[in-house]
Amino acid sequence: MFNISRSSNPVLKENVFSRDYRSSAEVMTINGTMNKTAIMLLLVLAAAIFTWNKFFQAAVTSPEAASAAVMPWLLIGGIGGLITALVTSFRPKSAAISAPIYAVFEGLLLGGLSALFESMYGGIVMRAVMLTLAVFFAMLFLYRSGIIKVTQKLKMGIFAATAGIAVVYLVSFIGSFFGMEFSFLHGNSNLSIGISLLIVAVAALNLVLDFSFIEEAAGTGAPKYMEWYGAFGLMVTLIWLYIEILRLLSKFASRD
Repeated sequence: MFNISRSSNPVLKENVFSRDYRSSAEVMTINGTMNKTAIMLLLVLAAAIFTWNKFFQAAVTSPEAASAAVMPWLLIGGIGGLITALVTSFRPKSAAISAPIYAVFEGLLLGGLSALFESMYGGIVMRAVMLTLAVFFAMLFLYRSGIIKVTQKLKMGIFAATAGIAVVYLVSFIGSFFGMEFSFLHGNSNLSIGISLLIVAVAALNLVLDFSFIEEAAGTGAPKYMEWYGAFGLMVTLIWLYIEILRLLSKFASRD
């Protein structure tokens, strides 16, 4: 039986990998997982370009027409992404099918969101993409070089911080239906920017835990389909990181 340590990423749960897969003919590899991650990134990009073009083609008419053009795709992407994420989480064997579909849905969502931000703050999307990639490779380097060592204390700390952020976002979402404002979370004050910086840091540290978890899982001889599942878990963190960086940059831009 495998003994895989906990990750704060909710989709990379310990019990998913803690099974006896010794009978599998093909096994999970790190390179295979990275290749699957690259495929999912391309799917996200292709779907994002679709909604991005929808927005700016309609923007020629009016800003209202642009928003109306992408709103259905935002809803489809958001709801579809949530459903496929749940399917993948509870049925890892379906990851080879559900994970790419998840990437397409998330691309639709991210393309629309990115276009909305770009229309308000020109050039913000390219900066967010570049920063997200920079953080990804920086965290990969820090992990592979051993500068950041994934200890049990680090895992528990990141897990607690991630859970806390999730609770705050949930409370904020529910409170918005009752007219409650959370300026410390959504505003552009120094406090709000500081909180966003903290959230970006936590998301970045989640990448290190994802790297560690995937490496350990590959070392246990998990089946080949788990490459898709590992790539899916990594994509969840990357998408979160991108959105948080986009929000952080928008706070800075709104102060100009």
